[in-house]
Amino acid sequence: MNLVRLVVLGILFYIAWRLLRGMFGSIAESTQARRKKRAETDTKVQDVLVEDPVCHKLVPKNQAIRCRMDGKTYYFCSDTCCDKFSETQRKEA
Repeated sequence: MNLVRLVVLGILFYIAWRLLRGMFGSIAESTQARRKKRAETDTKVQDVLVEDPVCHKLVPKNQAIRCRMDGKTYYFCSDTCCDKFSETQRKEA
């Protein structure tokens, strides 16, 4: 009779172990998936920095003042820098 109890207890412990392993395994996998997704979004480039040709400040490209001259686009941090650059280009031409 003791042998039957040991076998039944062994089977129950095995089933409990498999259930717990399955639960914690899926939690670990979902945590790894979240970490991987977060790492992918952290490494994406949000915006490109461009240098102002007048004052040499770095400005995010989507926030910069754009000026197109002679088929080339220039990026500026402010209207003042854009005006200074336009004046110097006109004097040189």
